Amino acid sequence: MKTTISAQSISLELARNMLEAAQEKAREFGIPFSIAIVDSAGYLKAFAAMDGAPILSLEIAQNKAFTAAAYRRATHEWYDRIKDDPPLMTGIVHTPRLVVFGGGYPIRLNDQVIGGIGVSGGHYTQDMQVCEAALEVLKNL
Repeated sequence: MKTTISAQSISLELARNMLEAAQEKAREFGIPFSIAIVDSAGYLKAFAAMDGAPILSLEIAQNKAFTAAAYRRATHEWYDRIKDDPPLMTGIVHTPRLVVFGGGYPIRLNDQVIGGIGVSGGHYTQDMQVCEAALEVLKNL
């Protein structure tokens, strides 16, 4: 017997709406952020680097979004999971694109991960707030 699994992925329209909500929150901080939204497979769907965003933030935002989508957990959850496990702590941080600090969240719709969002440019707690503002868009669906 063959079984298939279907997976949903974020639409471009939803990604753009979330990107706009994130930019609106970012403007409140007065900090230039980079904001990345990826689909359920971790591929870039929407991206904005605000004028003046630090160059490194472009890649970090995309890696946060990728980490959140690929592992289906927020990036800030990683540190508590690995901090007391020395082999894991020293080994997993060498995994390409894995980010273990705040600013990346999976995007969930109907209990299914449809993508990820990553933000970089401020302190990671500010990055998290920009992500959370974008995730509020999901409440209106």
